[in-house]
Amino acid sequence: MLDLQGLCFSLLHIPRKLHLALLQPVSRATKSVVKRSIMFVFQREDLPKDPVFPANLKQLGYFINDKDEIRMISNPEEKFLYRINANERYNELQKEAMNSESFILRPHSGLSRWLIPTDMIIACIRNIVISRLHDQGLETLRLPLGAKANEQHVPILVSPTFKTDERIIVVFGEPVQDLGIWAYRVIGHETINSGSAVDFSAAVLGGKSESPAPGLILTNPGQLVWHCAGENAISLPSWLALPRKHAVDPPMKMTVRNKIPGHETWQDHITYVFDEVLGKLAPDAKIDIIGLAEGSLAAVRYLAEHWSTWKSRISSMALGNPLHDMNHLHPAEFAEFISTRCRAYLISDKELGQPVAGRYEYGCNCYSSGESKNVECIIPRAYESMLKWLDDMHDKPELKETEVFVSEDFGIAEPGEEFGGENGNGAVVEELN
Repeated sequence: MLDLQGLCFSLLHIPRKLHLALLQPVSRATKSVVKRSIMFVFQREDLPKDPVFPANLKQLGYFINDKDEIRMISNPEEKFLYRINANERYNELQKEAMNSESFILRPHSGLSRWLIPTDMIIACIRNIVISRLHDQGLETLRLPLGAKANEQHVPILVSPTFKTDERIIVVFGEPVQDLGIWAYRVIGHETINSGSAVDFSAAVLGGKSESPAPGLILTNPGQLVWHCAGENAISLPSWLALPRKHAVDPPMKMTVRNKIPGHETWQDHITYVFDEVLGKLAPDAKIDIIGLAEGSLAAVRYLAEHWSTWKSRISSMALGNPLHDMNHLHPAEFAEFISTRCRAYLISDKELGQPVAGRYEYGCNCYSSGESKNVECIIPRAYESMLKWLDDMHDKPELKETEVFVSEDFGIAEPGEEFGGENGNGAVVEELN
């Protein structure tokens, strides 16, 4: 029999009297000897409206304190609340609003003053982060090159002198994040600057006192969906959070108009950055790469295929949670580069920088990122270690990583077994020259 009670509870904001009226036939039917089926028909105008919320922190009930933390106005000790409603659509819309400024408040009788969806907070955060990165001197570059503001394009952030810089640090992030964002969970629970590229950018552009700061390029493999009405590139989560007529309606269908030429996938986007941005706009710069998850995979794939062209320009690579394997490391010359001028930072319970198993899988030395759970939190935890190592490798082109094998690489570790080595990190390490 159709679970009418579950159906009723799943609908949003059904008045209590109507709800009870709907359940009465079910109650009578269960007592009746005669089996019968009941069908209820809702008119379109009876369906719950899609919730819309303001992309303004104050209107959403939040503020940024003097520690750069997002807190509730009604309770300054309370962090951002994601689950404000039993319906996930409300939660996602609140999140989206916190990350942009594209929504308008539509009051709903079923919501209290502070029950605002998460997508709205994300909308606010996006604007705050981009504004801070612009204040640091980064500029927006539209891709494909030459695209107008109202034409299909994906924005990236670049330092103003990257075309003439001798050294450029390029970041290829995850295809699920917005431009300039590492992890919204870090932004919500810690600070805006630490969960975004703001602290990272300050560390890069601040440079070392004895040498000029490198250039910086923040790529954007996450926002590859063109929103025609808004005339801007958005991520897939933002697309799913776009306003609908009713809360139970499916998301809008994508067409060719929502594709950005040359950036149909995250691999296409990263290929374009290599070919058109680094290859043509900054043809003489030495390049350091920071990649995370799919971003690192796309970079490895591209360089393996075009290593003869790029081998003289790539200085070193720091990869967070890499997704490649040994089958990607061809030709042999590229595999040698990965082995000697690349590091991987993995999810681990160990302290940041401690050796961990993985060389046989990734072809390079592997270290703890200092993050034990979430891939998106690797760069916020490990970027200082990454940048220091990239600086050392850039300053000493002849420097090579010594192969480091942890006991688990040899398959001799038992669950729960610890090994004490001379380095005191609880692992047996062998260095092979």
